[in-house]
Amino acid sequence: MRHRVLGGTGIQVSPYCLGTMMFGAIGNPDHDDCVRITHAALDAGINFVDTADMYSGGESETVVGKALKGRRDDVVLATKVHFPMGEGPNSGGNSRRWIIREVEESLRRLDTDWIDLYQVHRPDHTTDIEETLSVLTDLVRQGKIRAFGCSTFPPHEVVEAYHVAERRGLHRFRTEQPPYSLLARGVERHALPVAERLGMGVLTWSPLASGFLTGRYRKGRNADLSTGRPTVFPDRFDPTAPRTLAKLEAVERFVALAQEVGCSLPELATAFPLAHPAVTSVIIGPRTMDQLQKTLKGASVVLDDATLDRIDEIVPPGTDIYPPDGAWTPPSLTTPALRRRAAASRSAV
Repeated sequence: MRHRVLGGTGIQVSPYCLGTMMFGAIGNPDHDDCVRITHAALDAGINFVDTADMYSGGESETVVGKALKGRRDDVVLATKVHFPMGEGPNSGGNSRRWIIREVEESLRRLDTDWIDLYQVHRPDHTTDIEETLSVLTDLVRQGKIRAFGCSTFPPHEVVEAYHVAERRGLHRFRTEQPPYSLLARGVERHALPVAERLGMGVLTWSPLASGFLTGRYRKGRNADLSTGRPTVFPDRFDPTAPRTLAKLEAVERFVALAQEVGCSLPELATAFPLAHPAVTSVIIGPRTMDQLQKTLKGASVVLDDATLDRIDEIVPPGTDIYPPDGAWTPPSLTTPALRRRAAASRSAV
């Protein structure tokens, strides 16, 4: 695999990154099997591993730590912070207090002295962005992390963070990690152009659209919904939901296109994000060795312009067939009180 520079850091990473969200209770609870999957990925040329503190409550980081024993120096290791890791009101978020505490926990679970890329998993509107950039800058200077980035941040917040860092003399976000797939191309409108213009590396996640681009879920066929992601997020796989039907319609057209091109649907899906010039690495998240091997088999697939034009006909550029699973929704949309004046104020007008 030809390596690519990660967001101007000088760190060289493989075009595919091993995502480990499925390592642990939420996916594959067999630690030894997860270690074997990791070793197989590294042996195949992947040198980039991505995890997060909240994956299976820290279990994923523990598994990754086991897998990298004796191989740590050869791997670019990324993890994330933000989501709650406890019951207390300060056991999550992007505050200095929490990040200082949680980076130590991640280092302990990963059994390492440093993290190559430490990512803020989602925005936190209760914390000033300067506060977050300041503590991350301190961690770089302390040698605990080498660089830091953000994940699923709205483009305008990425730009704000860039200018705050510039004004305050702080280190800046070097990477962004958005969802991007054949079915979810919304990031092509703003997120990818902004990252490219600011010289940021881009790690895209969910290239298989939570399994819909594996070929497992097809229109008119009764798929097994008793294992894997459907058991965790059943609403995303409801065969009667309009969004599910829209995904299945597009999948049928992509299956036909893959057959014409001479590759499998998953190979088409994982090759697609890498065709965009802003994308540095595509995160693949296998739960089993078989899934990893099938993904790696398609690592050499390169899509020509004619194929990319056909893809544009099925899902136009900048279009989401459905809101990407796990994408961030601003509190102003989820909390009514943030978009409505108090009744007393309205009556006084």
